[in-house]
Amino acid sequence: MTTFTTSDNVTLFYKDWGAGQPVFFSHGWPLSSDAWDNQMMYFGQHGYRVIAHDRRGHGRSQQTWTGNDMDRYADDLAELFDHLDLGNIIMVGHSTGGGEVAHYIGRHGSTRVAKVVLVGAVPPLMLQTDSNPNGTPIEVFDGLRAGVASNRSQLFRDLTVPFYGFNRQGVAANEGFQHAFWLQGMQGGIKSHYDCIHEFSEVDYAADLKAINKPVLLIHGDDDQIVPIAASAELAVKLIDDGILKVYPGGSHGLAQLEADKFNADVLAFIRS
Repeated sequence: MTTFTTSDNVTLFYKDWGAGQPVFFSHGWPLSSDAWDNQMMYFGQHGYRVIAHDRRGHGRSQQTWTGNDMDRYADDLAELFDHLDLGNIIMVGHSTGGGEVAHYIGRHGSTRVAKVVLVGAVPPLMLQTDSNPNGTPIEVFDGLRAGVASNRSQLFRDLTVPFYGFNRQGVAANEGFQHAFWLQGMQGGIKSHYDCIHEFSEVDYAADLKAINKPVLLIHGDDDQIVPIAASAELAVKLIDDGILKVYPGGSHGLAQLEADKFNADVLAFIRS
């Protein structure tokens, strides 16, 4: 296993394959870098160096009790990029990973970054507030916390249904995707997963989005049941100086897997543009 030790002595797992311009993938909650297997194979075969980490407390990285917050997640990326001496990076972030990518730039700048792709990403803010009425009520996130604490195995199995839109007419369930989701989730640490819910739901990334001074492609499904588009991508694109929003009709939160061919082609065209 390829690992890296952070400045606060946490061991992170990462994949680093191929050669060429680096494309870095940041996964969603409660998954791991394995969520990007399709994309890593595709872009690696198209002449790019593909890199993805397991966020601290997730996947094969060290299960941490403290430090499970977005500031530290962003610092982990900064230290990994320094360790690998990366530049001209295409940063791709899904869901929570989209917040991580945005916060990395907001906290550490974009010197190492060429372009950004945010897919089903949580910014600017998931939580419903007086100023964010289309957000998700706090009770939903409290329910996730309760589920993680009491029976996260069942929670992860149940979550695959709206994640991939398998509760929608005409969408056939894919047991392989569901099992992989569950397996990735159960690899991670319960405390890290519990803490991370706050980071993807209650952290406001508006300032981070405004700090992005590189081209951004936002891809979002208009039937995303996990991160509804009206409270995320449709607001985020207005805060980004050079952003393009591409909407997938009927697209779910897991569109990068369910519609991998389309997604990969769209991202490749953006990188090459």
